[in-house]
Amino acid sequence: MTLSRRDFLRATALAAGGALGSCAGADLRQELFALGVASGDPSPDGVALWTRLAPAGGLPTGPVPVSWVVAEDERFTKGVRTGDVTALPELAHSVHVEAAGLDPDRPYWYQFRVGDQPSPVGRTRTLPLPGSTPNRLRFALASCQHLETGWFTAYRHMLREDVDLVFHVGDYIYEGKGADKKVRKHDGPECKTLDQYRQRYAQYKADPDLLAMHAAAPFLVTPDDHEFDNNCAGDISEEKDVDKETFLKRRAAAYQAYYEHMPLRRTSIPRGPDMLLYRKLSWGRLAELFMLDTRQYRTDQPCGDGNKPPSPETLDPNGTVMGAAQRDWLFDGLGRSGAAWNVIAQQIMIARVDRKPGEGVLHSMDQWPGYEAERRRVLKFLHERKILNAVALAGDIHTNWANDLIADFDDLGSRVVATEFVGTSISSGGDGAAAPKDLDKLLADNPFVRFHNTERGYVVCDVGAKRMRTDFRTLPFVTRPGAPVATRASFVVEADVPGAKPA
Repeated sequence: MTLSRRDFLRATALAAGGALGSCAGADLRQELFALGVASGDPSPDGVALWTRLAPAGGLPTGPVPVSWVVAEDERFTKGVRTGDVTALPELAHSVHVEAAGLDPDRPYWYQFRVGDQPSPVGRTRTLPLPGSTPNRLRFALASCQHLETGWFTAYRHMLREDVDLVFHVGDYIYEGKGADKKVRKHDGPECKTLDQYRQRYAQYKADPDLLAMHAAAPFLVTPDDHEFDNNCAGDISEEKDVDKETFLKRRAAAYQAYYEHMPLRRTSIPRGPDMLLYRKLSWGRLAELFMLDTRQYRTDQPCGDGNKPPSPETLDPNGTVMGAAQRDWLFDGLGRSGAAWNVIAQQIMIARVDRKPGEGVLHSMDQWPGYEAERRRVLKFLHERKILNAVALAGDIHTNWANDLIADFDDLGSRVVATEFVGTSISSGGDGAAAPKDLDKLLADNPFVRFHNTERGYVVCDVGAKRMRTDFRTLPFVTRPGAPVATRASFVVEADVPGAKPA
């Protein structure tokens, strides 16, 4: 008898919960596949599969042969693809397999093996065919998982959501040095070398809830700043006294470690300090899914970063978060899209929110309002080209937002051209609040904001032909394990009627 998808997720969650109870952390880390398995970047006929061999006792300095199998059932009685790959020390003995020749729009199970030692079993799925008309897409949105400030309990609840994909829009790790009196403590100093970044990823990926979620569904990932250096901008460090050569050497190390630990395809293999991360997936004719990179190509934050009042610097026509090549790619993809929905996943909030409740105006220079000329250009494109059902996703700021994106934020009565959902953090910032301070004033200053909340959690979106439903799942605490989950708010976007409405 085969397990249903829901039964598989439940079994995975129970296994994750039992991992810490049945064996000590040191024993868990000694296992060859202690960092688990993952899949990502699916296509109609394949998917990227990942693992990394990382026992605590270390591996031989040479290559290690690894076999893999993909099957139609979780008991592996119907294997459809097998192969062998070599885990190389130059890539920290990580393994990236691009399984191909699979059938579209269906689940698959996969497993790695070294000798007689098997990895955990992972579950993934392929995309529908490009010209098909699937009825539904269900995905989760996650970001910002600071191990030191909270537990990853949100992933335990996400396991039960039965999602097809997980968008992770950045801050998968935090690069800072370990601090005392935290929920958990980082191993080692602030990450600046390849070995330090590798160690930090290994610490994060050993978390049982994150392990279980990766094994349950494919991820589509992009880094933000903390995978490298807080509030970095292109080739410019937050620390202004760091020279460009030193900074790019550090970025090369960060990008290599990121690739080594993510289920990415060969197209994303870093070339020194450069890494191709913007890409597009098609969920049949139901949805085009764009994943952007708003860190690698951006110009420096204007006005010295932070929350600042409006100024001419933010209107610099050369200011960019995407870079010209990525912007042209996005506009071309949106212009050619024949899908019912266009989902744009990226790291930072687009809406020009006044961050100072009451008198005065402050905008975030690290978000799209700091790059106002490009922000306006994107909204103008959506408006003038009549891009159908554009929905933007973001993270970064450890808070939940549902925003109507209007054509002209200087005219608060202008037409709504798209919808934005910003997901809070998995754990960053520690315990939050259901009703933030001065919420009424903030909503009054920003009438396009439909919802704002500062708890931890994740977002789940159900996309159908006629409407998209978004649920904000929140946790009352993350500074200790075992938090329950609640649906704090739900919204729908009706087809061809942009803007979020209460469900």
